[in-house]
Amino acid sequence: MKTVAFTRYLPINESESFVDVDLPVPVPSGRDLLVAVHAVAVNPVDTKVRAPKDKVETTPRVIGWDASGVVQAVGPDVTLFKVGDPVYYAGDLTRSGSYAQFQLVDERIVGHKPASLSHAEAAALPLTTITAYESFFDRLGIDRDGANAGETILIIGASGGVGSIGIQLAKRAGLKVIATASRLETIAWVKELGADYVVNHREPLVEQVRELGFKYVDHIAIFNDMRHWDASVELIRPQGGIVSIDDTHLPMPMAGMKTKAASLHWEFMFARAMFQTPDMIEQHRLLTYVAGEIDAGRIKTTISEVLRPINAENMRLAHALVESGKMRGKVVLDGFV
Repeated sequence: MKTVAFTRYLPINESESFVDVDLPVPVPSGRDLLVAVHAVAVNPVDTKVRAPKDKVETTPRVIGWDASGVVQAVGPDVTLFKVGDPVYYAGDLTRSGSYAQFQLVDERIVGHKPASLSHAEAAALPLTTITAYESFFDRLGIDRDGANAGETILIIGASGGVGSIGIQLAKRAGLKVIATASRLETIAWVKELGADYVVNHREPLVEQVRELGFKYVDHIAIFNDMRHWDASVELIRPQGGIVSIDDTHLPMPMAGMKTKAASLHWEFMFARAMFQTPDMIEQHRLLTYVAGEIDAGRIKTTISEVLRPINAENMRLAHALVESGKMRGKVVLDGFV
């Protein structure tokens, strides 16, 4: 099968940072699906795993965690899918990735693909959807179905992949969304997705939010990095909650959090699969729920750019786009040839 792989961890402008490699087709066992991959998306985690380091793989390494495709074969314990089912998923950080014509993935972290979307449109969604969904509804305890309607959420880094789907999920839950964006095109993007207010994360956040009339906000999601920690602590309401996806090395003073009895949550969407948690199947359920919301026209894909076909040259281009830090939404590679 065709794959895009590497053996050396190189800067993305190096021709061998990704190469086209033929590898054997894997065989499913247990609850595995063998998926014929039609499209893949690139996320910041892809670039972090591939980032230059003094290490050489003895066999070609295939990474990638967002994909949409069709079930080609199933393991003996599979109950949720059958051969021929269109699916989308974000995979498992500990297993071979989606930059391949065929991939093994546990059925419990796979969703039925939205019927109204192409494979390219669907591939843009799983990792960021799981991250935003778990951040809001599992970590912060917001009610998906509207019991917290009218409460405020500040989404820092709202124009990226996680923020783009996060805005839509928060609006579906009835929240007032304050989104951060800094460029004209990203400001327009977050407004299009439904943000009620937009502030610039390159300017002091506390002053901007309070100029909108909010002394505190009920929830904060930090979807870029922890440079805004102090502002977040100042803005979170007493007994409110902050969720972050950043594995930061920056200082995070906690005195203000203690004084407010506020909570801090970490979100890592790979945790369920990595540790085989008893509730792994929740990712199947949430992806299937979001597919229904998409097919009903209440949520839309966050795709912003498509490269064709899936090969090493286009993968280098996609990684360079993500590493630029200027992406809005998601970049997707579509189709092996």
